[in-house]
Amino acid sequence: MSWDGTVPTDILTDPTDLFEEHRPMLTGVAYRMLGRAADAEDVVQEAWLRWSADDRSEVREPRAFLVRITTRLAIDRLRQVQSRRESYVGPWLPEPIVTDFGPSVPDTAERALLSDSVSLALLVVLESLSPLERAVFVLREAFGFPFAEIAATLDRSEAAVRQLAGRARRHVDEGRPRYDVDPVQRRDLTERFLAAASSGDLEGLLTLLAPDVRLVGDSGGKSKAPLRVMETADKIGRFLVAISQGTDDSFGVRFAEVNGGPALVALVDGKVDSVFQIDIRDGRIACVYILRNPDKLQGLALD
Repeated sequence: MSWDGTVPTDILTDPTDLFEEHRPMLTGVAYRMLGRAADAEDVVQEAWLRWSADDRSEVREPRAFLVRITTRLAIDRLRQVQSRRESYVGPWLPEPIVTDFGPSVPDTAERALLSDSVSLALLVVLESLSPLERAVFVLREAFGFPFAEIAATLDRSEAAVRQLAGRARRHVDEGRPRYDVDPVQRRDLTERFLAAASSGDLEGLLTLLAPDVRLVGDSGGKSKAPLRVMETADKIGRFLVAISQGTDDSFGVRFAEVNGGPALVALVDGKVDSVFQIDIRDGRIACVYILRNPDKLQGLALD
């Protein structure tokens, strides 16, 4: 599935065709709002039910109408799930998705923007925003909607939306300073990370890890993973070497593009067991993400 691709625009009159034309974008909006593919798909399905049942005779801009429905449903869903996340066991990470923007996003700059907007690091920071701030940030930063259209979507004044956008951008910048990372460098560091960890090369790992590196593991209490964020290169390096030594012939690793960047997908007996991804700062690994909650991995679609 492409999460942000678009179907060539035609003059479509069938309500199903109109909805399917915009489905990838609607799914992209909902996922960035909620951080879970299953929740995003539920929201988009609810948007379809409302779209198919509504009187569309007065709808002149189907895209704007559908984005309005989807965004408002996502805000409602986000308010519901935020209370559940307060009781989540251990650190919470977004549900990983395989990203393949394909030929629908040929522009390198646009591809980089879309990749960054679904990155684990950014989605974690977005959890600190209010639902309205998150909606404004997603629509403005990821999809480039004008403020006037966002204001109509949220039933707010344009001035209020601009204030929300400013607050959201400040929170994001404080929580995740932006670094330009060459995709080739990120892939190279990911490969070196795998080689060092799998061979038990602690010294090699320490050359890759920033001194203040963090490791965030998400198991939801349903599999083995650290229940607190780990810190310092030495502690994390030793942890990674230790877990790599406990594998057997049933264990395998594949590379995949997950949430806009290279990731290591660990398989046990051919089934996804965990996903490892790194975040880079100044040429070294600043954060290691480990996703092991089976509920979040069961829908990960690998070719």
